Amino acid sequence: MFPKFVIGGAVFNHQYCENPETLPVKDIINEAFKQGFKAIDTSPYYGPSEELIGNALLQLPYNREEYIICTKAGRIKLNEFDYSRKNIRYSVERSLKRLNTSYLDVVYLHDVEFVGKNEILEALKELELLKQEGIAKNIGISGYPIEFLYEIASEYGKLDCILSYCNGCLQNTKLFQYYDKFKDCGVKYILNGSILSMSLIRSSRPHAFHPGSQELKDKVYEIAQDLLKNDSIELASLSTKYAIENWSIKYNSPIVLGVSNLKELQTAVDALNDTKDYSEYYDRFQSLLGSHFNETWSSGNH
Repeated sequence: MFPKFVIGGAVFNHQYCENPETLPVKDIINEAFKQGFKAIDTSPYYGPSEELIGNALLQLPYNREEYIICTKAGRIKLNEFDYSRKNIRYSVERSLKRLNTSYLDVVYLHDVEFVGKNEILEALKELELLKQEGIAKNIGISGYPIEFLYEIASEYGKLDCILSYCNGCLQNTKLFQYYDKFKDCGVKYILNGSILSMSLIRSSRPHAFHPGSQELKDKVYEIAQDLLKNDSIELASLSTKYAIENWSIKYNSPIVLGVSNLKELQTAVDALNDTKDYSEYYDRFQSLLGSHFNETWSSGNH
């Protein structure tokens, strides 16, 4: 169902951009679709993202059945969640209006680690009902702690999709270890989000909101500067290539790609088509990370 890249709408919000309304959302989506990446991921939690994407889609010459829309429900604000069945349905119906569609290809429960297991299982019942009604074609969960995502997937046993973020990248490869486990739970699609680990894996400093330890951030920045100075390698490009090779190609599974302009989209496309061997640089980066390789941070209740 999915192409190799899914355009991520998380960057179309105020957390990543001071004025997301100025981003070339229509141009990004149009170019991605032209390249064959006809899939979009968003959430009501991402500020104006759903409205920006919905308005862009109205202006593009594509029929609804030609592209995939994924969104989420349950997370309202930074520290506010509502997994009640009433709110899940309300959120989905609102997303339909914002995105100008009569159905959604995927609806996830957003960041499940912040609520209790019983709340998650109850909310999934409402998503299951929406699926039976044809409003949500596929249902799933998203979140950061990979072990907890697996626990829910294993217990529920009927999830179509898992969206993991920051766990399938150059700094943290835990998602790769869980691919077969998720498949054994019956999960059809496993998506790898934030392959730059929410701005951690790049040559400049990460955004201030990044939850990782200062030691981790300092170490990544130190290595990034060395690669840039001595090898003319931009760490973000290297991490993109790594995720493509070790996830998109190896497992034939999609990457959710957050891009805020056409240049960033083209960089990802170039990485997809680049046949150069970068394994020496992957190994060097992960070796220099030392104990920070596969280091994680707490999220929600985990």
